[in-house]
Amino acid sequence: MAERVSLNRREFFSFLTVGWVAFTAAAAGLLSMAFRYSYPNVDFEPEMDFMAGRPASYEEGVDERWKNSYGVWIVKSEDKMYALSVICTHLGCVPNWRAAERKFKCPCHGSGFYSTGVNFEGPAPRPLERFAINLTPTGEILVDKTKVYRQELGQWGNPGAYISV
Repeated sequence: MAERVSLNRREFFSFLTVGWVAFTAAAAGLLSMAFRYSYPNVDFEPEMDFMAGRPASYEEGVDERWKNSYGVWIVKSEDKMYALSVICTHLGCVPNWRAAERKFKCPCHGSGFYSTGVNFEGPAPRPLERFAINLTPTGEILVDKTKVYRQELGQWGNPGAYISV
């Protein structure tokens, strides 16, 4: 038969102290992980307004140079330029410009938009939004993403929704 080992009072409190220290360390670790989880990994938001060069630097059609950095397409048609948002109005995906088909096509659910931003296929409930676009006194294009123009509200004809070229 095995001999029973008994703990004296000092050993019992030593084990109890080690247990409480381990429990406190684990709880602190979990609490710090929960606290860290509540903050985003990246605290980067693109500028809400930016200079987009001169109108002469744009060719007819859709220009994608600001798509990744500012979330904007600059579209130049025969007599005007406007800045389109790259966010699909269905679920917020980023459509792709298909130059051969002359349309924006959303990869998520198949919404299609003309180069003007008007939706014509798929589940998108409304056209793409336009951002404010103006010419500075020096002749450069200023795009302001804080001001949004919506076609269904009749705002695309408002001053600031486009510039004449």
